[in-house]
Amino acid sequence: MTDQSQQPETPMEGTPMIAPSSTDHPLYDTIVEACRSVYDPEIPVNIYDLGLVYTIDINAESEVNVIMTLTAPGCPVAGEMPGWLADAILPVPGVKTVDVDLTWEPQWGMDMMSDEARLELGFM
Repeated sequence: MTDQSQQPETPMEGTPMIAPSSTDHPLYDTIVEACRSVYDPEIPVNIYDLGLVYTIDINAESEVNVIMTLTAPGCPVAGEMPGWLADAILPVPGVKTVDVDLTWEPQWGMDMMSDEARLELGFM
């Protein structure tokens, strides 16, 4: 008999690497628009359309938790961009609190950009 406690923890097959967003919450669309007001200073496209915002989780008390990434770990604004995003979302009417967490998993890739972002950057 093998001891399961010694096995490394691996995600279950079919478990998404990016948690789903609260797309059915009434504040979701307004929060997405707030995310679109934040730009990476080196890229002329907002961070939402770049695919840097992975999850927007809004609970019943209208507390918002955002999971985001950056184009690269060495990004010069790595320490500032989560604060910029929180500052953009907090004024949305109805939002109680905002917490922005930075993740590197999964790693961002150009395939995460919206069609609008690809067009803007000349990739389409």
